[in-house]
Order: sequence, then C-alpha cells, then structure tokens
Amino acid sequence: MTEQKSTNITWHKPLVTQADREKRNRHKGTVLWLTGLPSSGKSTLAHEVERRLFEKGCNSYVLDGDNIRHGLNKNLGFSPEDRKENIRRIGEVARLFADAGVIAITAFISPYREDREQARALNRQDRFIEVYCKCSVNECEKRDAKGLWQKARKGELKEFTGVSAPYEEPETPEIVIETDKCDLEECAQHIMGYLEEKGFVPPTPSIQKR
Repeated sequence: MTEQKSTNITWHKPLVTQADREKRNRHKGTVLWLTGLPSSGKSTLAHEVERRLFEKGCNSYVLDGDNIRHGLNKNLGFSPEDRKENIRRIGEVARLFADAGVIAITAFISPYREDREQARALNRQDRFIEVYCKCSVNECEKRDAKGLWQKARKGELKEFTGVSAPYEEPETPEIVIETDKCDLEECAQHIMGYLEEKGFVPPTPSIQKR
C-alpha cells in the first residue's frame, strides 16, 4: 500500500456524478484492462476496440504502456518496484477516466496479479473488466517488430517479462482472448460483444431483412 504523504487534504464530492455523465453518454464508465506478454497484441487490440467504440458514439480512450512512459511515468524503469508504481499510477488514472464516464482501455503487460487486483479494487466491482490477451511465447517472439525478445534472449535487456522477469497469468479474468488463434476482427468483436451483452454500451441495432 502506498504511503499517504499529503496531509490536511479533503476529498471533494462532485456536483456532477458518474451516474449523471453516464445518463448523458448513454453508456457506462468503466476500465477495460488488457494484460498479457510483450507482443501479445494488447495495444493493437485496444486501439481497434477504441475505434469501434468511437463509431458507436461512446467516449473512450486508450492508455497505452509505451505512451504513458513518455510522460506521466517517464521517471520509471522496469525494476519490480518501478513496475508496481507504473501500474499503481495508471490504475488511479484509469479510475478517474471511468468516474468521468469514459471507457478507459489500458494496454499494459502488468505482470503481477497483486498489482492488477489493486487496480481492480479502485473501481466499483462491476466496472473493472480484466482482459487476458493470451498468446504463446513462440508467437509473441514471431510478432516482435522491435526485436525486444531477441535482445532479452541475448541478455541485452534486463527485467524483460517472459524471459528474465515473470508474468503471472490472470486466474479469473472476465475475458480471455487467444490472440494467437483469432484474428483482430474476431478478438475485437469478442470484447464488443461482452460490453454489449453486459450492458456497458448500447447493443448494435440488428439489420432487418426484407
């Protein structure tokens, strides 16, 4: 648990509530948390889901692992301690997005179960959807355009998840996407179908045949 160093602070309740925003948006604010090995397809899938949500008129935003490290978390490395702080910060940001009525889509390796559970605990029980992008190590290495897996195998990259650092698979994720067995279209539709079925977003109108 992170120590609270600030004193004499008060949490101010908003005049505009999450429920107010959701009523206007016509969809629920939530956190869609994509986790998986490097090169398992998290970012690609996250942005495709965001595109589909945008086309439905939903307010959404992708919090991507690399992008966040360019700014908010630029002072963090890849040690176990820094990884924990990286996920702690993004968990807090994602919660604020969800509270604002936005569908926050995160694409982070987030290798430790404890850190993911802490991110979940920040949200209402029904407003955190863990999506496990399940992909074999062999396929992840084949997809690796940056050559990071190869560098890690050679010992040129330290603390690389899947090689020199652990990845703890989710035990009870809401969604499992086998990204090495399904194409992008199928993976994205799986998530969109879940969001519609559970009432997070409006259902897609069916086309009436004449």
